[in-house]
Amino acid sequence: MQVAIVTGAARGIGHATAREFLARGWAVALLDIEPARLDDPQALCWECDVSQPASVAAAVAGVHAHFGRIDALVNNAGIAIFKPLLETTLEDWNHVMAVNLTGPFLMAQAVAPLMGQGGAMVNVTSISGLRASTLRVAYGTSKAGLAHLTKQLAAELAPLGIRVNAVAPGPVETAMAKAVHTPEIRADYNNAIPLGRYGTEEELAQVIVFLCSDQASYITGQVLAVDGGFESTGIGLATMRAARRNR
Repeated sequence: MQVAIVTGAARGIGHATAREFLARGWAVALLDIEPARLDDPQALCWECDVSQPASVAAAVAGVHAHFGRIDALVNNAGIAIFKPLLETTLEDWNHVMAVNLTGPFLMAQAVAPLMGQGGAMVNVTSISGLRASTLRVAYGTSKAGLAHLTKQLAAELAPLGIRVNAVAPGPVETAMAKAVHTPEIRADYNNAIPLGRYGTEEELAQVIVFLCSDQASYITGQVLAVDGGFESTGIGLATMRAARRNR
């Protein structure tokens, strides 16, 4: 049985990804900084702070000792601090970088020696790492760094038979989005997305698990935007849609 590690697995895209792996017959280790939320009886649950080397080393060693193998790693754990540049403190910056960029580096470094040929890693970056926006000086920069780290890992781990890719979610119906996106923000996003809607956690999970599967055996070093076309499109969608309706 193939074994996957999913970080930040207590909620959102991470939890949906774990459920997708389980549905496809994988064994799964759920890693999260909030162990009280890790209550899936079908999986191995492990407390882990991905920004701390000792915590990462203990979690990866524990998972490997339990299952005897690791076939996939999904670096999903992340945090978001949304502030203007002049209000973003050095503490904010360092915290976001530690979790969103150093965490995947530490996890990859710990897992790679334990993976065999055919192993796969997927980093969950963000559309904010591909397109700049306000309030995201730390978050967006960390995710842009993660996109490049993905390519660097792909180049360095290919001789070991390990593939590394990333998904860049656009607006997704997560608990965080529901909490911070006002109706006005949602309308702006929907108007700017060709498919005209937010994605679902399940849609992201299916792409992540695909990239970990043998079906993606010749794909590495890629950053796939799973965003309804948002990143690929310029301005004017709402106006063009209105014009079509008025013809």
